[in-house]
Amino acid sequence: MRSNVKTGSAVKKKPGGKSLFRRIVGWLHLWLGIGSGIIVLFLGITGCMLAFEEEIRSITQPYQYVQPQSSAFLPPSKLKPEADRRLDGKEIKGIEYLAKDRAALAYYYDEEENYKLIFLNPYTAEVLKVKDMRKDFFRIVLDGHFYLWLPPETGQPIVASATLIFVIMMITGLVLWWPKNKAARKQRFSVKWNAKWRRVNYDLHNVLGFYMTWVAVFIAITGLVWGFEWFAKSLYFVTSAGKTLPPHEHPVSDTTAIVQKGKNAGDHVYYLMAEKASQKEKFGVFYPATPTDAIEGFVNHRPGTYYNADYYHYDQYTLQELPATGVYAGGFKDASLADKIARMNYDIHVGAVLGLPGKILAFFGSLICASLPVTGFMVWRGRKKKKAKPSPLPSPEKITPRPVLG
Repeated sequence: MRSNVKTGSAVKKKPGGKSLFRRIVGWLHLWLGIGSGIIVLFLGITGCMLAFEEEIRSITQPYQYVQPQSSAFLPPSKLKPEADRRLDGKEIKGIEYLAKDRAALAYYYDEEENYKLIFLNPYTAEVLKVKDMRKDFFRIVLDGHFYLWLPPETGQPIVASATLIFVIMMITGLVLWWPKNKAARKQRFSVKWNAKWRRVNYDLHNVLGFYMTWVAVFIAITGLVWGFEWFAKSLYFVTSAGKTLPPHEHPVSDTTAIVQKGKNAGDHVYYLMAEKASQKEKFGVFYPATPTDAIEGFVNHRPGTYYNADYYHYDQYTLQELPATGVYAGGFKDASLADKIARMNYDIHVGAVLGLPGKILAFFGSLICASLPVTGFMVWRGRKKKKAKPSPLPSPEKITPRPVLG
């Protein structure tokens, strides 16, 4: 009997075999994803909510707006007493002025986590709204996004750890996504919509994950700056070419000096800031927290963001300008590259640094981040079911009888 196997022919290996490195990467990607998936899903959803916070507030909070008038704004000495009356014996911490058609904002906060905003008509000092920020929707979402509504010392490390794991997930995901040959590259950049749902889900996980990575990496890194002090210091060390992150410290006022008679420190700083700000820019005054603290003035050259602002400090008694230290000291244009990056951290995180296009990117980046744990879990579960499913036995009529050798 002649054999069908040719003597001396080479035996080919089955295609699709994975290297040890890719197996390790795949194992890390799977179990890190399962461990952090729920938190990443939550952070992605709350991130979507926070992306357009400014725009949603402008539509849903009519007390932010006033009828513009030709007269000048009232100074803080006229607005502060009206705001203080709404605080049951406490005093506001600062006042900021916006555009001609916007209400002035008075701030109050303390160590007991009380936080109130008082909206006032800057022309008449009329109180338009007293808002307890502990009950504010976006503030509640922000607390969940940062701390999972847990005490900060508990929630912050959990969120930061999940974010760090997610960064590792993105790196391992790129390794797994990277095609082995040119023929597979075209397939990795598009979703095969006409395939079965498992294939569509697989493509959504891989393709959207690839495109999202280049946005999500900025969202994740800026999140880690808040979550881990060592990460914030390391990032500053790298961006400053080896310098240490300086602490933010206010200068000290001279308690032995006597302020000039008739001078109101808050009004004095207000008029200085008003001269520096244009009609479309935001400016304001923050009062000293202690008898030795300085009074602070600021001008925000790009309202709706936080980074492009200049900060000035003055002796609360002599009204002389004092130098301050830290990332937020002085003007933005004069800041070093590392200080600018540190100031831009929140605005990068929510996409505001690029305006509306950046917020749209942040929104869809967060949305896709939220979807990845779901699609990834479905990919894993589908493979597990496939392995567990036994191979069906062929029916008797389909079994080809073997020839009897005699």
